[in-house]
Amino acid sequence: MQILAGVGAAPSPVAITVDYLVIAGGGGGAYFWGGGGAGGMRSTVTATGGGGSLESALNLLTLTNYTVTIGAGGAQKVATGGNGNSGSNSVFDTITSTGGGGGGGVYNANAPGGGSGGGSAAGSSSNGGARTASPVQGNNGGGVGNNFTGGGGGGAGAVGGAASSRVGGNGGNGIATSITGSSVTYAGGGGAMTTSGSAGSGGGAGGTGGGGAGGGGATHANAVAGTANTGGGGGGTNEGGDKTAKAGGSGVVILRYADTLTIAFGVGVTGTESAASGGYKRATITAATAGTISWT
Repeated sequence: MQILAGVGAAPSPVAITVDYLVIAGGGGGAYFWGGGGAGGMRSTVTATGGGGSLESALNLLTLTNYTVTIGAGGAQKVATGGNGNSGSNSVFDTITSTGGGGGGGVYNANAPGGGSGGGSAAGSSSNGGARTASPVQGNNGGGVGNNFTGGGGGGAGAVGGAASSRVGGNGGNGIATSITGSSVTYAGGGGAMTTSGSAGSGGGAGGTGGGGAGGGGATHANAVAGTANTGGGGGGTNEGGDKTAKAGGSGVVILRYADTLTIAFGVGVTGTESAASGGYKRATITAATAGTISWT
């Protein structure tokens, strides 16, 4: 943090309390096999990712700059093997949420870990990626895979689903928080691919909270990207459809503070401040790279 320079008889900084929801970018799915894991979710309101203990609000100051970064989702992969791309971290002051693990795309190998882990690749020795352990922010990716397809990416609220025969595992569900004043679900995992010609119209379902569905199946359905600003994982795919394993959804930072305060967004920070409600205002930040915010 950096205290803003005063001019003349400028007021002194005043202590304030800020609740937060910090969600990282979701992992991208794999072109063969697994779904991307959701971005890590850290929250002081309602619930936090992975069933961990609810986090504590931050004690901050007015007239002081605080750093904020919104993590990008892991990029899509077009007809390219190997693991899916992991998401990027989101940061608010001292709070960092870890990007979701990319879907598993290496046969008989473990998928990447992250805030939530990516879903497993095919192969009896494959496992879903591990979740970040400290602090807990999500869940493991689904696995063990089988010889044909893989597991769904982990979500903030549930482990990714395992493959069933030749049908890809579902993404793990996300978690709802009421930090905005309404209950909204974030950080669902991405579904895994289903093999071509198998029953069903597509791959594993995306987890609630922005997870994208996997591709493939009898109709060669396209995979679906994670929803922007939810941290949802992207769906995995195979050679059917558009042959594109989809990107994870970008992260988001939502802040809740007393309605007597007003937030200022620095250069390069995209955000909105709500009207006062229930004694609070809320700021939703959807894009920033090492930008700053402050309050008066």
